[in-house]
Amino acid sequence: MSLIIDKPAAPVRQSAARPPRARTRRSGTPYAFLAPALVLFTLFLAAPIVYAGYLSLRKVQVKGLGLGAASRTEVWAGLSNYARSLTDPDFLPSVWRVGAYGLIVVPAMLGLALLMALLLDASRTRESISKFARIAIFLPYAVPAVVASLLWGFLYLPRVSPITDLFEAAGITAPNLLSSDLTLWAVANIAIWGGTGFNMIVIYTALRAVPTSLYESARIDGASEVAIAWRIKIPIVMPSLVMTFVFSLIATLQVFAEPMTLRPLANTISTTWTPLMKVYRDAFTRNDIYAAAATSVIIALATFLLSFGFLKLVGRRAFNQED
Repeated sequence: MSLIIDKPAAPVRQSAARPPRARTRRSGTPYAFLAPALVLFTLFLAAPIVYAGYLSLRKVQVKGLGLGAASRTEVWAGLSNYARSLTDPDFLPSVWRVGAYGLIVVPAMLGLALLMALLLDASRTRESISKFARIAIFLPYAVPAVVASLLWGFLYLPRVSPITDLFEAAGITAPNLLSSDLTLWAVANIAIWGGTGFNMIVIYTALRAVPTSLYESARIDGASEVAIAWRIKIPIVMPSLVMTFVFSLIATLQVFAEPMTLRPLANTISTTWTPLMKVYRDAFTRNDIYAAAATSVIIALATFLLSFGFLKLVGRRAFNQED
């Protein structure tokens, strides 16, 4: 006599598909997290850019003596504001001045940042240099540009500067760093002092990500520290160098705080010393927001074209892009 035992029925598997509401709720979650950032970006960056472009194409038309409320009307100006900005006798000198400023600041700042990063990463100095030294190099970047300009401005003033006392103690006539010949170098020094630490941190972080086995293999082959830095470290951190160059280029074209802060201390810095200072003068001194908007758009386009052109020129080689 055989016993027949029935096997328990297999449990019914539920469908892996989620209900439509759950899928919809989950797909909308990333956008909910991005919403605050998108709103802030739209309100404080995108909208002002669009509004500046709109103002650059408008102008005020005055009727009669311009005394009544209806005597001033905003009308379409086309490209006349751009033509007025480009033909302004103060515009081109400010552009050439910023160009000379960039030729001083960018190479010096990136060169010092690369040198400090290589020194911090070198095996001989990594143990001897403390964290305090790294913070000290980066600390000037944490100082706001206005505060840094005030500090350096009082160091530049001959009557209160301890630098002047040191020169006089040595029997040497101290140079006037706020004179017309040295003002450009004085402003550039503030930018170099403040920006080197940030670029150094970016390059040093890239160096720390490189496997140490590469350096050990090179040392076994007899390579010196200088050869390792020149042939291994610098090519590896080239993308970081390109990125810091673009950041420095943008900051150079938008220089404003340093000369604007030094201007009350030096009569050699005019109200149009840089293009952004010209924008400030047109908008808040002459109350010509339309010309200021046109100059702002010109500066923005020049910044974009120079940055994009540089990335197009060296980006493929630096980032190993393929066709």
